[in-house]
Amino acid sequence: MVNINTPEAAAHSGLFGLGAYRPTRVVPNSELVDRIESSDEWIRERSGIIERRYAGAEETVASMATSAANAALTDAKIAATEIDLVILATFTHRYATPSAAAEVSAAIGAVNAAAVDVGAACAGFAYAVGLADAAVRAGTAKKVLVIGAEKISEVIDFDDRGTAFLFGDGAGAAVIGATAEQGIGPTVWGADGSQMDAIIMNPDTFTAGKEKTNSVLTMQGQTVFRWAISSMGDVCKRALDAAGVTPDDIKAFVPHQANMRITNSLVKNLGFPETVVIARDIESAGNTSAASIPLALDRLRQNAEVASGDLVLMVGFGAGLAFAAQVARLP
Repeated sequence: MVNINTPEAAAHSGLFGLGAYRPTRVVPNSELVDRIESSDEWIRERSGIIERRYAGAEETVASMATSAANAALTDAKIAATEIDLVILATFTHRYATPSAAAEVSAAIGAVNAAAVDVGAACAGFAYAVGLADAAVRAGTAKKVLVIGAEKISEVIDFDDRGTAFLFGDGAGAAVIGATAEQGIGPTVWGADGSQMDAIIMNPDTFTAGKEKTNSVLTMQGQTVFRWAISSMGDVCKRALDAAGVTPDDIKAFVPHQANMRITNSLVKNLGFPETVVIARDIESAGNTSAASIPLALDRLRQNAEVASGDLVLMVGFGAGLAFAAQVARLP
């Protein structure tokens, strides 16, 4: 029998660099309230959101992802030609094919990279980190560029009182490669497709009294809220246990920025000490789905609330109903 060669695996993987892109257009709650017969106070109380960013007409998932990717490469001091794999998490790329990852690879000059999109919605970035960690340690890739990017403003029904105020646009990225010690904990992940209607973007969606609108995002808010606060605390605890750390070892908790009430519930459930920094980027970014975790990490770094070597706990959750969590050491 002829033996098949085994890829040269790496013992450990970790984060090399981070990058982010935020559109320049700031959209306060006051710009949205009239169409949903609401108020700034109601939106803040319900979600914690004060404002969000919307991409311009000329901006796309790929263009924002490219900006974030270049920032991450600069932060990591790595050339695009060194990247072996690009994984881009998104659900709002305008084409079913080709992938946004392939478009970004060409734009940044990652000529040696494989490229693939991940469709795990709000859990997408944490999913992509798990895949990148596995690829590096298996020897499939030496350096991986992971990106979360969304242009959700294109798929919002601005007359839907339940979703019109929640979402924003943006992109965040990370470079992952082989390290001397393990810098990414085991990923705890899963999905419950039996609840696919809880959050769905359906091209056949009809809005009452209107013509059909392509790819409108709809959500059963209370269903998702109850699922998140009842299940994600356990997922986070499993991720901590899998990494072999305790809440006292964590410097920052970076959950998907879905809703401030969900974040507050998870913080209470996990019993973090007061020294743990809690990411609350949702206040100024809204829910940016797959981009929310890297954007929140970027905000913490920009504010000097975390530093190189700090351990963070990340958890993403959303449509699917998909979830993923892991502990990681900041570059």
